[in-house]
Amino acid sequence: MRIAATFLSVALVVPQAPAQTLPELGDTSGALISPQLERKIGEQAMQQIRRDPAYLDDPELTEYVNEVGRRIVAASSDAQQDFEFFMVRDNTINAFAMPGGFVGVHTGLLLAAQTESELAGVLAHETAHVTQHHLARLLAKEEQMSIPTMAAMLLGLLAARSRPDVTQAVIAGAMGASAQSQLNYTRDFEREADRVGFQYLQQAGFDVSAMGTFFGRMQKATRLYENNAPAYLRTHPLNTERIADMQNRAQNAVYKQAPDSVEFYLCRAKVVADQGQPRDAVAHFEEVVREHRYADEAAAHYGLASALARARDFSKAATEVGAARKLAGPHPMIELLAARIRVGQGNPAAARDILRTALARTPNYRPLQYAYVETLQGTGQHQAALAWLGDLVKSYPKDARLYNLQAKSYAASGRRLLHHQALAETYVLQGALPAAVEQLQLAQKSGDGDFYQMSAVEARLRDLRAQQAEERKNRY
Repeated sequence: MRIAATFLSVALVVPQAPAQTLPELGDTSGALISPQLERKIGEQAMQQIRRDPAYLDDPELTEYVNEVGRRIVAASSDAQQDFEFFMVRDNTINAFAMPGGFVGVHTGLLLAAQTESELAGVLAHETAHVTQHHLARLLAKEEQMSIPTMAAMLLGLLAARSRPDVTQAVIAGAMGASAQSQLNYTRDFEREADRVGFQYLQQAGFDVSAMGTFFGRMQKATRLYENNAPAYLRTHPLNTERIADMQNRAQNAVYKQAPDSVEFYLCRAKVVADQGQPRDAVAHFEEVVREHRYADEAAAHYGLASALARARDFSKAATEVGAARKLAGPHPMIELLAARIRVGQGNPAAARDILRTALARTPNYRPLQYAYVETLQGTGQHQAALAWLGDLVKSYPKDARLYNLQAKSYAASGRRLLHHQALAETYVLQGALPAAVEQLQLAQKSGDGDFYQMSAVEARLRDLRAQQAEERKNRY
């Protein structure tokens, strides 16, 4: 697992520190680490994760896991906290939570979940780890540590938990013997995440029996393959008592049918189509379609179209995306693929028209918005792209991708101050304050800003420097 390797390389620089007493389970009053500090620790860790090749920056998959996650978070007591669900390109069945609302989802978990409610059950469990501040409690055992060091400690803990074969080396070489008790969530933490996650799952309208079903299947896999247990069970120790408790809770709950969304099947097909060699993915989906081995026919044709596009057989891909459209209607994910196929055929104008029509139907689907802006940029229409982005940034002021797209068009238009200013906001949203400050300093030196633009840059620079000073003051 490449991200685990990155975690380990960071963990090896973490110094030992004296421990302090944890509060009793259930005390989430914030006496350990403030929510603001939790977020900063998570943001520091995310800087490392985003640089890892396994980090999957796919707008459609990211939008999907965040949509499922938003439903769960809305049912929680921490609905006002910012959460960010992200994908990791890894076939192991795993997910992990970090302080500050960051939750990673392996592609292997998406493929292993047989229903959307099973996926939601895992995300609910991980969300509960965040809302109950479990990792923050572990980190709070260490005193007098800076935010970067605590972030490195977090990455080391996650790496060691996902790679038990190197756990002892990490302990001996980086964190000391006292860290051994931190490498796995305690049984109490796991039971609490089960209980709280079950409540979130139920209140969000998913099938509550799915949590016990999924974990039971994972436990069965452990018995069948003792030396190759699913990664999720190595990081989240499971026992028969916990599964029985989940099943009992489900039996006592009011049954509510929760049909799978079409996005669940389309995203699964997208993951499979993007794996391995294009010709192998094409052969797989051709067999699936030919033998009718699918849970959703539209998704099967979508997967075949996506694989054919990867193989640059755009003519056949267009036929298959048309078949998917007939079955599922003009779904935004299908329209996005149709637009990519048109670009591959050398017809970006047709792609732009497809995206414009799709946006008229689903104007709030951000992957469509990203793709439309990128199509404008690809055809040199940077002023039109900037006009479009101006409204989007106002609607989604916390979307780093939008600022990054804005920076690209400003650079192409020769507007240096605005280019650096937009990049600075990208870095702020990614938790990289030093990089943001550097961009604003470059904006000051750009020489092409008017009085009002320079004043805005200087004001923002003062604000970010004040934030940096506050962080230094609050370091452990």
